[in-house]
Amino acid sequence: MVGRVRPRRRSRPPVLLLALAAVAVLFLVGPFVALLVTAPWSRLGGLIASGPVLQALWLSLRTATAATVLCLLLGVPLAWVLARTALPGRGLLRAVTTMPLVLPPVVGGVALLTLLGRRGLLGRHLDTWFGVTVPFTSTAVVIAEAFVALPFLVLAVDGALRSADEQYEQAAATLGATRWYTFRRITLPLVAPGVLAGAVLCFARALGEFGATITFAGNYPGTTRTMPLAIYLAMEQDPAQAVALSLVLIGVSLAVLIGLRTRWLSALTGGPS
Repeated sequence: MVGRVRPRRRSRPPVLLLALAAVAVLFLVGPFVALLVTAPWSRLGGLIASGPVLQALWLSLRTATAATVLCLLLGVPLAWVLARTALPGRGLLRAVTTMPLVLPPVVGGVALLTLLGRRGLLGRHLDTWFGVTVPFTSTAVVIAEAFVALPFLVLAVDGALRSADEQYEQAAATLGATRWYTFRRITLPLVAPGVLAGAVLCFARALGEFGATITFAGNYPGTTRTMPLAIYLAMEQDPAQAVALSLVLIGVSLAVLIGLRTRWLSALTGGPS
């Protein structure tokens, strides 16, 4: 008779590691606690409900949603190419894809200007041939947000594709299904949790974008002034309003994180949530 396996006892962690972990938690949580303590709760509703704030919030939600849709249209195919093909130079392509994660966002804004500005490599032709000016418009906000948020979606979908079992796709190919049919009816449903998790992260990143937006799109009320830009401006004019706006973005971020604490989080970590 096989004896019962005793559960492994966890040893107590070193006191030094616990102390350093506690310092790390305080380092991360402290600023948010300070916001909550100093928030002007008595007039918080009035500050948030003011016209410019609602205008900035509505613009942020619209542009972040549009940027997420753009990232889905471009990022899912790119992730599939990285995960499912033997394309030469995939390592370089993956490095280029993740560059916006490590570059300062303002560098991305400058790069977008050199490409799509009125004197940019592509922007000059758009202006001359079609009379289209991209910078300092709401479209520029969407492009800037999508530029910095796209890697989050690509990495999430790429990871989901790599962990998905390919036997169903191989079986479909054996039965004569086309690559496009297999992608739509088999691959996408398999990696749907990863796509959704990446889209949520993409939306959250786009919602909080600042550097590339202010460089490429400017800071015009109703057109390009998103919530992060409104917070930056409020810090110089009304710090209490800046705190109120910051609490709104913190609330949205918490909602995103809580939403990710579902089975979709396993698509990013490869394990249970």
